[in-house]
Amino acid sequence: MHTSIQRIQQTFSQASTVLSVVAAIVFVVSYIQLVVANVWTLPEASFNLRGSKAARRFSRQYGASDPKKGKENVALKFDLDADLSPLFNWNTKLVFAYLTATYDGKRDDIVNEITIWDQIITDKDDSHIKLKGANSKYSLYDVEESFRNRNATVKLHWNIQPHVGAKIYGSLDASKGSIKFPQLV
Repeated sequence: MHTSIQRIQQTFSQASTVLSVVAAIVFVVSYIQLVVANVWTLPEASFNLRGSKAARRFSRQYGASDPKKGKENVALKFDLDADLSPLFNWNTKLVFAYLTATYDGKRDDIVNEITIWDQIITDKDDSHIKLKGANSKYSLYDVEESFRNRNATVKLHWNIQPHVGAKIYGSLDASKGSIKFPQLV
C-alpha cells in the first residue's frame, strides 16, 4: 500500500502534467488564430508629424553627461491612426503598443532607435488608436551632441501579452512616417 503522502504527490504530479498540456494547447490554438487573422500584415499605421521643437536641457535626467554643458532634446507633436483590433482574441491579456523613430548614427554600422510614445491597451474596444496633436511621451535625446542633419523613420511596434503562453511581437510601418529633426535655436 502507498502512504497518504505518496498518493497526494501522485495526484499533484498528474494535475500539473494535465495543466501543462492544456496550457500548451491554449497557446497553440490562440497563436493559430492570430496566424489565420494575418496579424503580421496589418494595414499600415497613419503617422503625421505636426511639429517638432529642439531645446537644450541642463540635467542628467535629460541625458547630459555634464549638466553644465547641456544636451539637445527634441519634442514632437504628431497624429497617429492605427487599428490594432485584430491582435485581440480570447487569450489576449493586453497589447503594448509603442511608436519608435529609427535613425543612423555617426558611423554607418550604427542604427539608433528611440521610443516616442507608448500605450497599454487592455480592451479590444480601445484598440483603435486615434491621436490628434499628441505630444511625444518621452524626451528624445541621443548620445551624440546633436540630432542635426538626421532623418528618422517611424514604426509602430506591438507586443501581445497572452493569458497563457509567450509574448508575441510585431510592427507596422507608418505611412508618411519620417522625421526631419529641427535645428537647435
